[in-house]
Amino acid sequence: MEAFIRGVPKAELHLHIEGTLEPEMVFELARKHRMPMAYSSVEALRQGYCFTSLQSFLDVYYQGASVLRDEGDFHALTSAYLRRVHADGVVHAEIFFDPQTHTLEQALPHTGVITAVGLDSSEAGHPPGKFVAVFARARSEGLLTVAHAGEEGPPEYVSEALDLLQVKRVDHGVRSEEDPALLARLMRDRVPLTVCPLSNVRLRVFDRMEDHSLKRLLERGLCVTVNSDDPAYFGGYVAANYLAAYRALDLSRADIVQLASNSFEASFLPQADKAVWLRKIRHFDADSPAICP
Repeated sequence: MEAFIRGVPKAELHLHIEGTLEPEMVFELARKHRMPMAYSSVEALRQGYCFTSLQSFLDVYYQGASVLRDEGDFHALTSAYLRRVHADGVVHAEIFFDPQTHTLEQALPHTGVITAVGLDSSEAGHPPGKFVAVFARARSEGLLTVAHAGEEGPPEYVSEALDLLQVKRVDHGVRSEEDPALLARLMRDRVPLTVCPLSNVRLRVFDRMEDHSLKRLLERGLCVTVNSDDPAYFGGYVAANYLAAYRALDLSRADIVQLASNSFEASFLPQADKAVWLRKIRHFDADSPAICP
């Protein structure tokens, strides 16, 4: 089943490029820029990736991201990510760069190559309603909108993101199941949720992968997708997230095919391109032999 999961064409829609910064590259770039490091070695840094909350992760994340200083750094970072996920069957990626280290005004001259504006970082105490003005400006410039909501924040934040920020999809959204009316809305409107299983467990949104809401949401008919979030910090790239969910939640082959199909449905690709990839998934499934777990 691992070969099937790695091979099926898939899109990744929830990926922070700064979150692909592996410890080896942190040290490499720190040396390049002659920056002091708080950790003595790559292994010591990796051992520091034990998080108790989203904020404890962000403290380490922003320290690591500080070594990204120039265009060459981001080129090396992105190239390394793309090589990794090519082996995971990813054929389309919609990559975030972090809004905490770049502003909307700086992005506006480049809207021809930027598709959407998002909202991330610490959710607790920061409801989407605080960001109405900047999201309205982004939409007026022709940008689509997405937002992290319903990760550590309550289901009400998902509703706010939909109503006030007019998002086209919700990043995480796993706490939506706490609100039956919201669940019905997400199902009715096919609002995509970009779920990140390993991240959710590492950040204690769920204590165990077996407790994760992904399968329950999928069975309710929601457009759930699987993504890696910040894979250098959370223990795996996109195929590892599929595999972890498959093993812990007893996902079927049909579930895997549905998740891969959802990833293209939820993407910002043109409809014709989506249709091409959905056909390729069907052909991949039909052409693959029966696989024992």
